[in-house]
Amino acid sequence: MKECRKIELLAPAKNVETGMEAIRHGADAVYIGAEKYGARAAAGNSLEDLALLVDYAHLYRVRVYVTVNTILKDEELPDVEQLIWKLYRIGVDALIVQDLALLKMNLPPIPLHASTQMDNRSAEKVRYLYEMGYRQAVLARELTLDEISKIHAAVPQMPLEVFIHGALCVSYSGQCYASQACFGRSANRGECAQFCRLPFDLVDAKGRVISRNKYPLSLKDMNQSDNLEQLLDAGVTSLKIEGRLKDNSYVKNVTAYYRKKLDAIFSRRTEYERSSSGHSILSFSPQLDKSFNRGFTDYFLHGRNGDICSLNTPKSLGEEMGYVKESRGGFIVVAGTRHFNNGDGVCFIDEMGELHGFRINKVEQNRLFPQERVNIRPHTVLYRNYDHEFERLLSRPSAQRKLKVDIVFREIPDGFLLGLTDENGNRVALPIRMEKQLAHSEQRENLKKQLVKLGNTPFEADDIEIQFSQNYFIPSSHLAEARRIAVNKLVQVRKITYRQEVARVSSLHTGYYQGQNLTYLANAMNRFSVEVYKEQGASEVEPAFEKEGVKGGALMNCRHCIRFMMGWCPVHQRNKSPFTEPYSLVSRDGRRFRLDFDCKQCQMKVYAAE
Repeated sequence: MKECRKIELLAPAKNVETGMEAIRHGADAVYIGAEKYGARAAAGNSLEDLALLVDYAHLYRVRVYVTVNTILKDEELPDVEQLIWKLYRIGVDALIVQDLALLKMNLPPIPLHASTQMDNRSAEKVRYLYEMGYRQAVLARELTLDEISKIHAAVPQMPLEVFIHGALCVSYSGQCYASQACFGRSANRGECAQFCRLPFDLVDAKGRVISRNKYPLSLKDMNQSDNLEQLLDAGVTSLKIEGRLKDNSYVKNVTAYYRKKLDAIFSRRTEYERSSSGHSILSFSPQLDKSFNRGFTDYFLHGRNGDICSLNTPKSLGEEMGYVKESRGGFIVVAGTRHFNNGDGVCFIDEMGELHGFRINKVEQNRLFPQERVNIRPHTVLYRNYDHEFERLLSRPSAQRKLKVDIVFREIPDGFLLGLTDENGNRVALPIRMEKQLAHSEQRENLKKQLVKLGNTPFEADDIEIQFSQNYFIPSSHLAEARRIAVNKLVQVRKITYRQEVARVSSLHTGYYQGQNLTYLANAMNRFSVEVYKEQGASEVEPAFEKEGVKGGALMNCRHCIRFMMGWCPVHQRNKSPFTEPYSLVSRDGRRFRLDFDCKQCQMKVYAAE
């Protein structure tokens, strides 16, 4: 019989509360930052909070991954080593890491996952990571299905993690230095200033303006909800939602949406199954377009396409609602099939390509009464980027996660025995020693009604069996107390029987970098990482960009191509541009950034103009 492949839905958590909500709404694993050294410096959490999340997650066999995915300074290495030991001791399941320095540290046997910041986009790189002891690889967001399939075929033993939803970086992760160069805030150190979300003029070599005040580096948000089955068939085992800075409502809605999609696939494709236990009971219907989004794209999964950029705004558009029929004094008449609510937030893009928004004070049929007067033309498309009623639903408890349990209540010589068996096969048996009394009326149904009352516990009765030779009477108070004790025992058994994966890094000398002269793109910030590169065969290792800066080095390395977006790609489109290269991006403060198009590698690079 073919073994099922366990699939995890991996959700983000900016804090413990968000992590618990992700679990309630269907996550099989969550990833979260520690107090420091995570690639989102604004999303740190104390060890005490992380321990609470670990304890809650493991009850449902949900894994907790902690991000330690920044590049490290020499003076930080001892502190990082101590932090990792502390994370291991509180039961963290794995670390998502970037810096190779960890391979030289005295670490506990905690699995290391290779962050997408390590620029994992080839089978050779993933094989090297596996040989060095990494237990999961987070692939570059830019990969196609075919590229993912080839990596899996080449290294089938390495679990592959891919992003399926959320914000996209325009540069290959770990290969972006624009924030550091322009603002002194390193993306590789968790302090990205989001250079790619800024407006630019696009100009040619003669100074002619190609486009003005647009956002050519700001990508739409990823949405692979229609491609999940293809990703599983390509060999992916971990499906990751981006968003460690997102709020509870975002994480609730997006996690629940993907949970439902995956469960529907698993019901048809029995060779796949979820990696955690329990099921989520929702009090709302999840909808992706109701949460923050810049419009959606499946990016490069099916090959290059030109509609991946959010040119007019880096902000959330939300869901398309209809268009303006007419605008009169104090209200707007709307044509559309979707219903607005009082308090909704609405936005639109005007004839100049600029984003505007307003809040609805009152709705009367198809008439909207804004809180302030709005200047808007007929036929303008309206988007709702804040659904007041939907957010109100998500501000309340909106999901429960339950573990199925079978209950057997039977007689024993000196009383009765209450037995619970959960969906993972964990069992407890609680004797209730008491004198047996015959009842005057039938008790079986009443006993079942009492036993099914699992209320706010993690459990939900799946099957209840009463094994009595006679019609005995048991006081409800006795049964309730026995049920409470048995449930608490089962919770403890589940925690005791949880098994963490054990893994150690390797000292294998693979020669992966044999003879290479590594540039700043290797992100070697400390002496340990330099040692690892040289042990793997590198001849020279330049310091990281953050350490010394690099004159003339590319600030961004992108698969996204502005020339392709404009329809002027000489390889794929063959339309001749009316403008003269090189093109440059000019920011509002006058700084210029030259674009270089590497057609052989099918990449675009962004340089600071000299």
